[in-house]
Amino acid sequence: MAAVKQKIHVKKGDMVMVITGKDAGKKGKVLEVFPKKGRVVIEKVNIVKRHTKPSQSMPQGGIFEKEAPIASSNVMLYCTECNKVTRVSVKETEAGKVRVCKKCGVNLPDKK
Repeated sequence: MAAVKQKIHVKKGDMVMVITGKDAGKKGKVLEVFPKKGRVVIEKVNIVKRHTKPSQSMPQGGIFEKEAPIASSNVMLYCTECNKVTRVSVKETEAGKVRVCKKCGVNLPDKK
């Protein structure tokens, strides 16, 4: 069965808040998006320990902490203007389409 690319409601660089799971309530920036798997990697959220054997590049080896992907359905966009989680509306302007906060109506930054 081939992986189907899903529409993900957040982009790389967006501020999001985790709404369910062990990290519920945490906020962070989206570092990576995996549309085929429907998952996102968020800064300082879902930290896992990676046990690494010594190698040529890492002669010491050891235990490292890194962010693991979580389902995109478990996160919601966070508006920094109204300090709330929100859904996204798309409005047409002369410059093109822009994403807008549903609660306060402010344009969401399009950071990459």
